[in-house]
Amino acid sequence: MLEPYLLRSPSLSTFPSKQELKNFPQKEKPEEKEEILITTNPSLYNPSKFQSLALAMAMATATSPFPTATPVSMSMPTAFIPNKVLTPSTNFLHNPHTVISHLPQKPRQSGGLTARRKRPEPVSASLGGLLGGIFKGTDTGEGTRQKYADTVGLITRLEPEMSKLSDSELRQRTSALKERAQNNESLDSLLPEAFAVVREASKRVLGLRPFDVQLIGGMVLHKGEIAEMRTGEGKTLVAVLPAYLNALSGKGVHIVTVNDYLARRDCEWVGQVPRFLGLQVGLIQQNMSSAQRRENYLCDITYVTNSELGFDYLRDNLATSVDELVLRDFNFCVIDEVDSILIDEARTPLIISGPAEKPSDSYYKAAKIAAAFERDLHYTVDEKQKTVLLTEQGYEDTEEILNVKDLYDPREQWALYILNAIKAKELFLRDVNYIIRGKEVLIVDEFTGRVMQGRRWSDGLHQAVEAKEGLPIQNETVTLASISYQNFFLQFPKLCGMTGTAATESTEFESIYKLKVTIVPTNKPMIRKDESDVVFRVANGKWRAVVIEITRMHKTGRPVLVGTTSVEQSDALSEQLHEAGIPHEVLNAKPENVEREAEIVAQSGRLGAVTIATNMAGRGTDIILGGNAEFMARLKLREMLMPRVVKPIEGVFESVKKLPPRKTWKVNENILPCDLSERTISTAEAAVELAVKAWGKRSLTELEAEERLSYSCEKGPIRDEVIAQLRDAFTKIVGEYKIYTEEERKKVVSAGGLHVVGTERHEARRIDNQLRGRSGRQGDPGSSRFFLSLEDNIFRIFGGDRIQGLMRAFRVEDLPIESKMLTKALDEAQRKVENYFFDIRKQLFEYDEVLNSQRDRVYTERRRALQSDDLQPLMIEYAELTMDDILEANIGRDIPKESWELAKLIAKLQQVD
Repeated sequence: MLEPYLLRSPSLSTFPSKQELKNFPQKEKPEEKEEILITTNPSLYNPSKFQSLALAMAMATATSPFPTATPVSMSMPTAFIPNKVLTPSTNFLHNPHTVISHLPQKPRQSGGLTARRKRPEPVSASLGGLLGGIFKGTDTGEGTRQKYADTVGLITRLEPEMSKLSDSELRQRTSALKERAQNNESLDSLLPEAFAVVREASKRVLGLRPFDVQLIGGMVLHKGEIAEMRTGEGKTLVAVLPAYLNALSGKGVHIVTVNDYLARRDCEWVGQVPRFLGLQVGLIQQNMSSAQRRENYLCDITYVTNSELGFDYLRDNLATSVDELVLRDFNFCVIDEVDSILIDEARTPLIISGPAEKPSDSYYKAAKIAAAFERDLHYTVDEKQKTVLLTEQGYEDTEEILNVKDLYDPREQWALYILNAIKAKELFLRDVNYIIRGKEVLIVDEFTGRVMQGRRWSDGLHQAVEAKEGLPIQNETVTLASISYQNFFLQFPKLCGMTGTAATESTEFESIYKLKVTIVPTNKPMIRKDESDVVFRVANGKWRAVVIEITRMHKTGRPVLVGTTSVEQSDALSEQLHEAGIPHEVLNAKPENVEREAEIVAQSGRLGAVTIATNMAGRGTDIILGGNAEFMARLKLREMLMPRVVKPIEGVFESVKKLPPRKTWKVNENILPCDLSERTISTAEAAVELAVKAWGKRSLTELEAEERLSYSCEKGPIRDEVIAQLRDAFTKIVGEYKIYTEEERKKVVSAGGLHVVGTERHEARRIDNQLRGRSGRQGDPGSSRFFLSLEDNIFRIFGGDRIQGLMRAFRVEDLPIESKMLTKALDEAQRKVENYFFDIRKQLFEYDEVLNSQRDRVYTERRRALQSDDLQPLMIEYAELTMDDILEANIGRDIPKESWELAKLIAKLQQVD
């Protein structure tokens, strides 16, 4: 088998001969030059040797990716040229084991041909590592560990004292701490004892003892900073530490999550710790009434989503009576997945709108015209700016079809309808930007892959999409109140957040929110291996390689998590895997998948499991290797209990226009590791029967039932006989499942752990990091690799001429490319996207800042008037201020009384009256 050959661009100098190599000065570093290395390798993407000289000859005729675009010639010793070239037995276009890379020319050691053939050793020199190298920051958090070491030591020394206290004595510590806080003792001085109390309560209630690094994370949050903690480090439990401490003041704490599921899960799970310690814990969910919201916001700690909190703020400022107000004054806020909320969602302001005029048939007419028009003939599209423009031909044809003289006639405004219809056709794609459910267009969140229930695009765009899909067009809307997330969260006197990926956005957090990013060290060393990324010229080659990668990993028994950027991509990949005979789960915005979200994610670490997910940001459930026995046991018990005790859906749903889909609790039997013994099933059925008898048949709301089930599945102290029996059943189910999951875990670990496959670069490096971070939690083994193509949207739209030139240069579809030039170009494209969207967010913030001072003033005065028992003093105050303004405007301070223009002043006062 032939060794790899170095191919060069003729624009570069020739390679050194053998004699020159021997005489090469050892201390002198030669000027680096670009070369092309073409290799094939059966181990897939770690090129070492050629399989065929014919491939090298074929590639030698390809176009060079250098700016000169001159043909590539081959330079090799005459002795290496065979008498005839043999064609490989298989078509190399369908062989995924081929890699093309550009390598800097290195000085070669003397030693003849062996030295010339040897590939450079350092893997870091393999220039396809688009993501592998740039995300590994030098800050591992050791500086943070040292900074807080003394306080951690103080908390640890209090542990023996706390462990000796009874449950009631531990609860009494809360009362003592509250009293000290309300006597103006600083929270910083209370921190060691408060954290020690929470640590002990967590051990008793949850069976979890917060690690030292979790204590550090809690201290970082208490200081009002952002804690970057890796996936799997227990951020959910960390939030309880500063929340408990700051709730001692009696002013309330908000813990903000990205969706209703996570808010409910966190409240039911870790919320038991502050409840056990005597604090009230509230939860805000989408369909709650005003009275329920007010009651939950008045709790010491309230779990809520960012959108519910923001809209409640706007609704409070549209309220017409005190009874409609639900929020208390802001004090301390902990944001989970802070980058998702303060950065990803910051481009979209919160808007409350009301119905306007009935929709026009013009949307349907415009949709038909847009469908008939051709791109670049009738209109142009700027995908980067997400805008469209009509050409001269487009203007003329539109005016002729509609029989109008001016598209911009203010009486009809046809231009707006036509442009929105073209945007709906070209820029807003089904199963990418939205899905259809029934007769509704539902927006899909581009960052999390979730359906954004109740959200609509503004300015007639949503109606244009409905017209494109032939659906009934809903009423147009008018904005009643709005605020940006930036200005909303800046109202909190003390703000903090946590996420697995914040360091890359530290500049934005610092400049807009004045929040410092602190990296918290991991509890165990992170040993995940991030492989070099593989880039293809076209998307087809990329998807074929992805299927082969999944197949290869699946055969070894390794679980695989595949990240895609849209519903459409996940469905297409799912079809390819079906054809390849690989069983898998799909998690995307489609309703049938959303229902099983936690179930799918929790079992993604099973032996041989393959999971396709549109986006893993904010999913909130850890992927445990071998499967999560406790989670599976809870699902099984939930399946048996919930249909018996939850009452049918009824009542008023204020936040959505339609009732939510019918709930089912049926578990997919394939995810359960084994069948339960008859004895365990009998125990579970007896516990469920007792619960039905005690609580009533189908008499609880889903939220109440979930809370009781959650309490049954934890380790906190219990006095209720029903909960005790349910917990006994849960423990027995866990015991049976764990026999299998522990054995399976050993097999998964020995196979190499979870393998993450990325299929496209996102618009920010941290979102790619979130996907990678699902592997290698708590010291587990794992690996990740991204498969990219030059046709991916991010590179096609933002790549510029350089990447376009590379696309023309590489003509072979199935050959992965590794290139220093390509790496730089793709990294630059991603940074362009980050900067572009940062500018958008900054502009939105600056624009909203202008309105914000006025909004704050109006909302403050409105609240004063609403809460006032007697409006007369307020009216007198406003009247005096108005008179002062009139006098200032019409009479200067230095003008003597005899020179006052009284007639002008009287006329102005009459206008006010």
